[in-house]
Amino acid sequence: MSEDQAHWPTSLDFDRAAKLLNITFDDGQSFALPFELLRVESPSAEVQGHAPSQKQIVPGKQHVGVTRAEPTGNYAVRIVFDDGHDTGLFSWDYLYELGRTADQKWAVYQAVLAEQGLSRT
Repeated sequence: MSEDQAHWPTSLDFDRAAKLLNITFDDGQSFALPFELLRVESPSAEVQGHAPSQKQIVPGKQHVGVTRAEPTGNYAVRIVFDDGHDTGLFSWDYLYELGRTADQKWAVYQAVLAEQGLSRT
């Protein structure tokens, strides 16, 4: 499967105890995405803004949970977090890319929190 082809999940499991989304795709790639990462990287305009320069840093989400997940067509899932955030539609391709880049995004998030004197808790 080339990078320009859509990625489809074959397994999607929200492990509420571990606070992880375990997702496997049709090309065999598997990712364990922490709920905190999903929340702070939500694809919603509230978090991402309408341009890269508008991206918001969301502190205090270390213990965020997921109350439910709602399928949206055949292309995404709407994740409802226990802090009330529910406007992000996580497309399969977005989740795949987030899985591929999780370590880098996590490092940047932690660096910006530290730079701004903010906390995960």
